[in-house]
Amino acid sequence: MKIYTRRGDAGQTDLFGGERVGKDAVRVAAYGDVDELNAAVGFAAAAGADPGLEQDLRTIQSALFDLGSSLATPDPAHRKKAGIAGVRAADIDALETLIDRLEEKLEPLKTFILPGGSTAAAAFHLARTVCRRAERAAVKLASIDGESVEETSLRYLNRLSDLLFVIARHENARKDIADIPWSNRQD
Repeated sequence: MKIYTRRGDAGQTDLFGGERVGKDAVRVAAYGDVDELNAAVGFAAAAGADPGLEQDLRTIQSALFDLGSSLATPDPAHRKKAGIAGVRAADIDALETLIDRLEEKLEPLKTFILPGGSTAAAAFHLARTVCRRAERAAVKLASIDGESVEETSLRYLNRLSDLLFVIARHENARKDIADIPWSNRQD
C-alpha cells in the first residue's frame, strides 16, 4: 500500500463514508486536532513518563484513535454500520478512576501552577493544552446545525485534559520536583 495517493494535492480530503471536503473544514480540523493530541500523548509518554502508566497511556491513545475515526465519519448511521465505536462512557469512567488514583498521592493544590518541572511533566502539560484545543474544535463542530458529534467525545476530551494535568503533577512529584506556583504579578 502506498502512503501517498495524490488525492489531497488540491486541498481536499475524503471523510469516512465518501464525502470530499476541504482540508480546512471544521470537521477535518477537529479530527486533526485529536490526531495531534494523540501524538502529543505519545511524545509525553516517551519523555520519561512513569512506566506504571504505560498501559493506561496506550489505552488513551487507542481511544483517541477511535474518537478521531468517529469525528471523521459525519453520518451516525455510517458510524454504526462501519463499527466505529468512538469512545464510551466506560472510557470516561476509566479516566476518572485514574485521576482519583493519582490525586490520592498528590498534595492538594492551593494555587494555580505553571506548566513545567520535569521533561515528562512539561510534555504532559503541553499535551493538556493540545487536548483543550481539540475539545474546542469538537465543541465548535457540534455547534454547527446538521453536524453530528457524539456527546461522549466531548466528555472524554474534557476529562482527558484533567487527567493530563494530574499526570503532569504526578510526574513532578515522582521526580521530587515541586509544582511551580503562579504568582499574580499585580501583587
